[in-house]
Amino acid sequence: MTTCAGGGFTAMKHLAPLGAMTVAVALALTGCGDDSPKGVSPSASGTGTAAPLYDELPAPVKKAGVIKVGSDMLYPPMEFIRNGRPTGVDPDLAAVLGRQLGVRFQFANSAFDTLLTGLRAKQYDVVMSAMTDTKDRQQGLDPSTGEKIGENIDFVDYFTAGSSIMVKKGNPEGIKSLADLCGKKVAVQSGSTAYDLLQAQKCDEPIDIEAYDTHDEAQARLESGGAVADVADYPTVAYAAKTAGGGEDFEVIGEQIGPGPYGIAVLGSDAGLRDALQAALDAAIRDGSYGKVLDKWNVSDGAVTDAKINSGT
Repeated sequence: MTTCAGGGFTAMKHLAPLGAMTVAVALALTGCGDDSPKGVSPSASGTGTAAPLYDELPAPVKKAGVIKVGSDMLYPPMEFIRNGRPTGVDPDLAAVLGRQLGVRFQFANSAFDTLLTGLRAKQYDVVMSAMTDTKDRQQGLDPSTGEKIGENIDFVDYFTAGSSIMVKKGNPEGIKSLADLCGKKVAVQSGSTAYDLLQAQKCDEPIDIEAYDTHDEAQARLESGGAVADVADYPTVAYAAKTAGGGEDFEVIGEQIGPGPYGIAVLGSDAGLRDALQAALDAAIRDGSYGKVLDKWNVSDGAVTDAKINSGT
């Protein structure tokens, strides 16, 4: 019988000061509690050796019985903490994969721009944190300098999303595109693809980029009037625009920019785990449990039809 850890603390955004999201919290997750997608039973597909794809796992993972996951748990609806436990698209998908593989997925919360460093240091087995699969990340390169900074990363791609611009309700600055951000102060999460997008934008007067450890901080900066926009992945800003202030605080401008795949990040040297995750995701797509997770969180537009490896550009 699998139980859920984490009942004795509150959401991390209430515990950590701004700029200090480095606290790690271990949270066991295998289809537990009331957050399982409608129609997906927590006990579906069995556990341990009875699970359909247990034999696909590498021996060390079988022995541990756990896949350790690094994640920035301040990115609703993709991942966040509710009632002291991980919730959102990624934790729910991890529960589905866990039932296919017969192991628990154990989430640890950390700042987004530290996650791949932690993966390379083997603090985690995988990273699952709405992370866009890019060639730079695959090749272990710093996107700003092109220099090699670490081991290659493989991605099991499970979702598609682009970046979007969020502004205050009513769009008081008349922002319509990235070009309209030139010369203005813009909030963004450090290490994100949205940060790279802002850096790459060509302007006569550069964008004044304010980078924060978490998206919550970037959103708060926009809310306070300290920035004219917050640029982040579409599912997150769409969720914020719908929920913050009862839907009266923000709005999302224009189309998604540069849509790309989200991937589960695995060390390039860990092909066995990568392939097991790919098989589990393909099985979840076929049996419908993958689609039920996306429907639950109203993000079915980002669905993929099969699990690809390293499809990012």
